Order: sequence, then structure tokens, then C-alpha cells
Amino acid sequence: MGVTKQLSNDLKTKIVHHHGLGEGYRKLSQRFKLSVSTVRDILRKWKTTGLVQVKARSGRPNNILDRQKRRMVRTVRLNPQTSTKDLQHHLAADGVTVHRSTIRRTLHKEMLYARVMQRKPFLRPQHKQSRLRYAQAHLDKPASFWNKVLWTDETKIELFGHNKGRYAWRKKNTAFQEKHLLPTVKYGGGSIMLWGCVASAGTGNLVKVEGRMDSTQYQQILETNVQESVTKLKLRRGWIFQQDNDPKHCSKSTKAFMQRNKYNVLEWPSQSPDLNIIENLWCELKRAVHARKPSNLNELEMFCKEEWSKIPSTTIQTLIGTYRKRLEAVISAKGGSTKY
Repeated sequence: MGVTKQLSNDLKTKIVHHHGLGEGYRKLSQRFKLSVSTVRDILRKWKTTGLVQVKARSGRPNNILDRQKRRMVRTVRLNPQTSTKDLQHHLAADGVTVHRSTIRRTLHKEMLYARVMQRKPFLRPQHKQSRLRYAQAHLDKPASFWNKVLWTDETKIELFGHNKGRYAWRKKNTAFQEKHLLPTVKYGGGSIMLWGCVASAGTGNLVKVEGRMDSTQYQQILETNVQESVTKLKLRRGWIFQQDNDPKHCSKSTKAFMQRNKYNVLEWPSQSPDLNIIENLWCELKRAVHARKPSNLNELEMFCKEEWSKIPSTTIQTLIGTYRKRLEAVISAKGGSTKY
């Protein structure tokens, strides 16, 4: 019947006319290039009702009044975390009983959809001001400036942490078949902390942090790996060192270490991982490593170093080449969070 509704009334009238002249279902099917079942449905309706038109259907009336709909929209715009259950209670107070799916459909018509909230660092007014100043000060820096930067950062990578949120296609009652299960280990199977650096020419050293990193250990990592990476990446005199504002990075002893070693440190705004291109590379690294399914922490470290070395310099150059867009996004958001 779904097909017959789309046929014009004129065509249906012709089918009825030719049937009255003695043509059967099969002949009518061939004449009008329709299936026999479609012809049969049209003629059955005509014989039963005397009509070929499909009557308009009103559907179930909407219990939510326009005034209540406007209030619902206003509520979720003022407080986006309002649940459909909360809205259901608000409507019930007005004597309106509707299912939560009805509320969702109503909001969808207003182009409002429930989506997972993105996790971003909490930004105080001073953080936004600092981010905005950084973006404005560096917006027009030439490519040659960013090509001199050694980007650095630390990250934690768990042995089984990347398994969260995976899906599997399966039939009913097969949830506990081995191929549909994710293996878990108590406390996530452990994790390692990594320090790494990159520049436009490629990836620099990637090292495992032993224990909990403090200022002393951080300085030891810098002393062992920074100059080696600078040489490897062919950074020339005047290269720039980038780091975030972690307390161990900004301690008195670390600042003294950098002064002794004549580091040219890039002034960095707090709470700004979206401005560090290495954050994108951590995501790529974790995906590649967990695709290899390491079974212990030694394999995890080995796979990390192998996959780190495989990251092409073109990927890093693309991130640097589009860095201006990040700065523009910060300016557009008046120092607020961006999609990066």
C-alpha cells in the first residue's frame, strides 16, 4: 500500500476506467508498468469505498500547547542540562501527561538535540584573558617562527584504558560469547607516564617517566632528551621551547635550570591543551598502540616508542600549518574553549 499512496489520482482513475472495459489485473499491470498487487489494492479500494483518493490523516493530536512548547525551549536554552524527565515533571504540573519521547520529538523540531558534553578545562576569567592575549600576540607570527618551536608534553596511557566505549555487533543472547567480551584487569592493568617532544621535522624523543615526576626528575628528562632531540630535528639557533604551566615546569629550580641552559621558553597561557599540537599526536599514538593490543606494561612502552617514531612529519607540519586557525578560534571565543 505504500506504493499506491504515491500514485497520482489521475493514474488511479485510468486504472479503474480500463478495468471497467474488461481488462484484468495482469493486463493492467503491464499497461501501466505496476505490480499486480498494486493494481489489486487500487481496485479493491475503489470497489469498497467508490474512491481512489487517499484521505488525509490527522494523526494523534499534540498534547503540548504552543505556550508550553515555548517554555520548554526557553528552559533548555537557559539550562542545557535539563533532562526530559525534568521537563516531563514541569508539564505534569500543568496537567499535561506525555511520554519523554514526545518531549524529545518536540525539541528536535526546534533543532535542539541531546549530545554528550565535551570535557574541557575549567576556564576562569583570568585564564580567558591570558589565552586571548596569547592568541592576539601570536596570530600573525610567520611559519618560520612555529617551525623553530620544540613542542613538549606528558601523557598517561593505560594498558587497557582504550577499550572503554567499544561496541560489538551481536545477536540476542550472545553477550557472553568470548568474541563479544572485553578483557578487563583489576585497576586497568596499570599505566605508564610518557614525556615526548616534536617539531616540524618530526618526532623527537619519547621517554617513560619513572614513578611520580617532580621538578628534579623533569629537569633530568630535559637534560637527557631536549638537546638530543633538537639536534635530531635539526632545529637551528634561536629554537623555542614550549611547555605548559604545570607546577614542576614553573618551579624556581626548573626556571634556574632553563636559564643556565639558555632555553628560549614560549610564554604559555594556563589551561590551554587545545593550543598544543602534541595533544593531537597523543590521540593518534594511543589509537595505534591499542590497536596492537599490548599484553603487559613492557609491551605497552615498546609499542608506544615504535608507533611514535612512525608518525610522519607531514602530520606535524599540517598541525603547525593550521595553527593560525586555533588562534582565530580562541579570539572568536574571546579566550574561551575551542573545538581543538
